[in-house]
Amino acid sequence: MKTVVHKADSRGFADHDWLQANHSFSFANFHDPTKMHFGALRVLNDDVIAPKMGFATHPHNNMEIITIPLKGTLKHRDNIRHKEWQQVLPGEVQIMSAGTGVEHSEINGSEKEHLSLFQIWIIPNKQNVAPNYDQRIFNSEERKNKLQTVVSSIDSEEEGLKIQQNAKISRLDLSKGKIIDYNTLSVNHGVYIMNISGSIVIDDKNIELRDAIGVSEIESFSITANKDSELILIEVPMH
Repeated sequence: MKTVVHKADSRGFADHDWLQANHSFSFANFHDPTKMHFGALRVLNDDVIAPKMGFATHPHNNMEIITIPLKGTLKHRDNIRHKEWQQVLPGEVQIMSAGTGVEHSEINGSEKEHLSLFQIWIIPNKQNVAPNYDQRIFNSEERKNKLQTVVSSIDSEEEGLKIQQNAKISRLDLSKGKIIDYNTLSVNHGVYIMNISGSIVIDDKNIELRDAIGVSEIESFSITANKDSELILIEVPMH
C-alpha cells in the first residue's frame, strides 16, 4: 500500500476577509509542485464564507464539481437550469458536470451565519459533454458506522449523484473504537480521505482534525476511529 499524508497545517491558506479558504492541492495563489492532484482529484477546498458574500458569476468547463455544505446556507444559480437562486443545505450534496461550459454563482444565503463547505473538483473521463446539475439530500443515519455513497460514475449502478468519471465519493461517521474495511473499485484507484472531525488511524498513521491521507495501490484497507469521526472519502483513478 502506498500512502501520502497531508497535515491540516500544510494546506494552502488564503484570507480574503469574506472568504477563509484552505487548499489541499495547488489552487489560485497557492502552488506546491508536490500537491498538484491525487490521481483524477484536482481540487479539495475547505471554505468558510461570510454572511451575504460569495463568488460572482464565473465559468467552468470540462470539470466535475462537487459541493458538500457542512454548516449554513449555500445559494447557487447557473445558466443551464437555475436562473433563480437554489438553496443547498447541510445534509445535501450538489454536483455540476461543467462539460462544454457553464456559468454559475455561489453565495452564502444567510445574513448572519457563516457558510462552511467542501468543494471537490474531479477531472472527467469524457470531454465536452452536455452540462448537468443535480443535488440530493442524504440521511446522516445511513452513514453511521457504514459507508454512504453520495457520488458515483454515470456508467455504474452504484448509488449517488452521477458524474463523468469512474470515481466514488462516500461519507462515513465512524464511532470511537469502530473499525471499517474499505474495498477499492480496483487496484488502479486511490482513495483520498479527509478527516472533517475526530481522529482516525490508517496504516498506523494518525489522521487528526482536517488532516488527509491518500491511499493507493491496494485492494482494501482498514480505518480505525480513535474518537467519533466524520470523513469524506474520494476514490478516483490514479492514471
